[in-house]
Amino acid sequence: MNLKTMKMKSIVRYFGVFILLLLVFSCGNADDDINLDLNFGEGLGKGKPVDECLNLGESDLVLSIQDQYTTLPGKVSILFRVSDTDGDPVSGLTASQFTIYEQGRNDDCFNTISTSESLARISSNSQIFNSSTLLVLDLSNSVLSSSLEELKTASVSFVDNVMPSTTQESYKMAIYWFDGEDDLHVLKPLTSSKQDLVEAINAITTDISNDPSTDLYGAVIKSTNIAEDLLQDSIQEEIISAASVVVFTDGTDQASRYTEEAALKKVDEANPNISFFTIGLGAEIDTQVLTDIGKTFSVFAGNAEELENTFNDISIRVSQRANSFYLFEYCSPKRDGSGENNLAIRVVDGSKQGAVQTKFNAKGFTGGCE
Repeated sequence: MNLKTMKMKSIVRYFGVFILLLLVFSCGNADDDINLDLNFGEGLGKGKPVDECLNLGESDLVLSIQDQYTTLPGKVSILFRVSDTDGDPVSGLTASQFTIYEQGRNDDCFNTISTSESLARISSNSQIFNSSTLLVLDLSNSVLSSSLEELKTASVSFVDNVMPSTTQESYKMAIYWFDGEDDLHVLKPLTSSKQDLVEAINAITTDISNDPSTDLYGAVIKSTNIAEDLLQDSIQEEIISAASVVVFTDGTDQASRYTEEAALKKVDEANPNISFFTIGLGAEIDTQVLTDIGKTFSVFAGNAEELENTFNDISIRVSQRANSFYLFEYCSPKRDGSGENNLAIRVVDGSKQGAVQTKFNAKGFTGGCE
């Protein structure tokens, strides 16, 4: 065999290996986890598409399972988020809008489980899920001198809309502010107290800042770091978390301490469970930059009188996202010895529907359920 022939065979061999690997990576996960692209970067996303035997048709809603566990004698708990196919959150769902399907080893397809007989319910998710909001306010000289009172009113309205009417430890907010200094100042640390947040806002005075410049990019980078740390702390406590960063400004970055590229890179590479919102005021803002930073949603006010409405627009989005997480629980009819069982959950909201499939082990399951 000559050298030329040997080289040709080597090339063919390597090319064949390359094609094989390509096929493995492109086809190997076809029936595994849901394509996270459907969530548009909006969460953890476990589970897989439902079996075709259910014949549920096209999905208009995406159910993204965040966590699941079983509790003896026979309870199954699923924490998941619901969004539409555009990635917008769906909140306000009730247990009656869900249908449960189970498939055991003796079933050709899934059997419908009665939601009433199984005591299905939407339960408090405070033990395994936290939602944190970081409100980041531009208190540079231009704001303090011309629109402070309107900003305070709008911020109070934002707190009222986002925070629950009764104090819940699973919903917290912190307020930060920035000017031209290389520091993201704390106005109110993370708290579940709506009253404390409102009092902190009302205490803002025109002499709060010593630097009239605007370090917008630095504020974005620092607030993202804080949100990342909050999520990491929750992981250590075995609690799933989502965070929202809401940035208000009436201008562009003037301090030039950090670059636009660095700020946008920070946002783009942030944990997918962090949402970014921006509120711009006046004619001196760069709407494209604020839209890129506020990749979840952005609003703009032409004047100070419009601030409260724009803050309310954002507060609705933040609240909907936090309330689109559901802890769905039911008592399974499966019993110990049945092994691993498939589970499908379907939700119907008006003319829209969606479903997700997962599995659970009924080891130790007996009659009765709390």
